[in-house]
Amino acid sequence: MDVRQNPEQERRFSRIAKLIEGSQTIAICAHTSPDGDALGSTLGLRQVILSRWPHKSVVGLLADADAVPRIYAYLPGSGELVHARDYEGTPDLFVSVDLSVAQRLNDAEQVMRRSRRTAIIDHHPCDDPYADESLIRPEAAATGVLVAEFALHLGVDVTPDIARCLYCAIATDTGRFPYQNADPESFSVASLLVDAGASPSELSLNVYQNFSLSFLHLEALVMGRITTFASGKITYSYATAADLERTGASLDECDGLVDVVRSVSGSEVALFLKEVPGGKVRGNLRSKTDKDVSGIARRLGGGGHKAAAGFTYEGDIDQALAAVLPPLRSLFEYVDPDGTIIGERLDPGLIAADRARRAGGNATGRVRA
Repeated sequence: MDVRQNPEQERRFSRIAKLIEGSQTIAICAHTSPDGDALGSTLGLRQVILSRWPHKSVVGLLADADAVPRIYAYLPGSGELVHARDYEGTPDLFVSVDLSVAQRLNDAEQVMRRSRRTAIIDHHPCDDPYADESLIRPEAAATGVLVAEFALHLGVDVTPDIARCLYCAIATDTGRFPYQNADPESFSVASLLVDAGASPSELSLNVYQNFSLSFLHLEALVMGRITTFASGKITYSYATAADLERTGASLDECDGLVDVVRSVSGSEVALFLKEVPGGKVRGNLRSKTDKDVSGIARRLGGGGHKAAAGFTYEGDIDQALAAVLPPLRSLFEYVDPDGTIIGERLDPGLIAADRARRAGGNATGRVRA
């Protein structure tokens, strides 16, 4: 099976491959608080490079001091990842995967800064990438898609271990393929990976059917707190440090809770907050429609995609809610030319009626002054 060719992508792949070819020591790292795409892409790319250039020294780094989340520990090579704070080398090449913003490298940013050359493979929007060479395709469903296509570009035989890592990357970033970003390309690459040895049932058993009882108790607390506003278009909930202590759940189990909040009927945007050590709150944002949550995340120091983004806020839950709820609410407000909020952007007739009234015409729909 083949994947449709992208000439510009092929040119960028060639330039990244040239950097790898000219480097002996290579470090690969994804963003802080890594998810399935971050870890799967890191591990998959490391194996791809070693398959093509077996005599090179390639290390996969973890941006944080935390261990690999339990649900991803089944991925081949996860036990060989090194914490960036413990890595003292000066690599010839540093490759960032699943991020384009240096500060999201956390402990690995210093490794990147002292590297001789840098490259990026990512699908997050970025106007000013920091690397010498980069492939950034926001329309790609996951970075795992790009790494798989890089393997095809290099002519690398996709082994079962590579396939398992990259399938995890794609399946988790598409929510097992019901998210808006699941497109023909992602299905084609996923099919190629399953054909190469990836197991959808293995991923499901490890990532989606592998919850501890303590996590399920935490999930019950989060579900009981779900709140809606903007006529039910926005839903949010949270977990405190006390909740985690009370239930015994771990932080790395919390990432999927935003999908619980997201599942409320009629909601378009979901927010989940959790307290993390250091007096901070980590926020996850999801959009089920055309509402873009990435700008809000960037405004709060984070990043992500139009439909899925995240941020870390210094403060407590109440302070984080006060910072993020107003801009979320503004996604559903229609502001007339005078700057007056006249209603929620829920009914296109509302906007049409207001514009027609101001233009002296007629339109159906009710205008709220």
